[in-house]
Amino acid sequence: MQTDTHPSTQPVLSAHEALDCEILYLLEHEPGMTQREIAQRMGVSLGRANYCLRTLAGKGWLKLDRFRQSENKARYVYVLTPGGLAERARLAGGFLARKRAEYDYLQTQIARLERQVAGNAI
Repeated sequence: MQTDTHPSTQPVLSAHEALDCEILYLLEHEPGMTQREIAQRMGVSLGRANYCLRTLAGKGWLKLDRFRQSENKARYVYVLTPGGLAERARLAGGFLARKRAEYDYLQTQIARLERQVAGNAI
């Protein structure tokens, strides 16, 4: 379905939601990541990563467990809860809907430009 509606009229994930979605995705696929590794992959400061992880845990979407097999007993393992998996799916669905709207809009704009160029061809 092509639309001429600009995608900016579609709901957008906030920057915080985008970070949450990315962290939940990373931890779903690599639960053994450290805060430092998460910060590096996300391109954010270690403090920001710590804040996000604590916020996600406070919402019940992430569980922090001490990593007992590690020599560093202060290290945590981050495990997504069922609620965290559901929230990641919700956020990903919103992101996908936004990107589809952008794709449809671009297809409409490309078709319009192609008609204009073909009409001006000599």
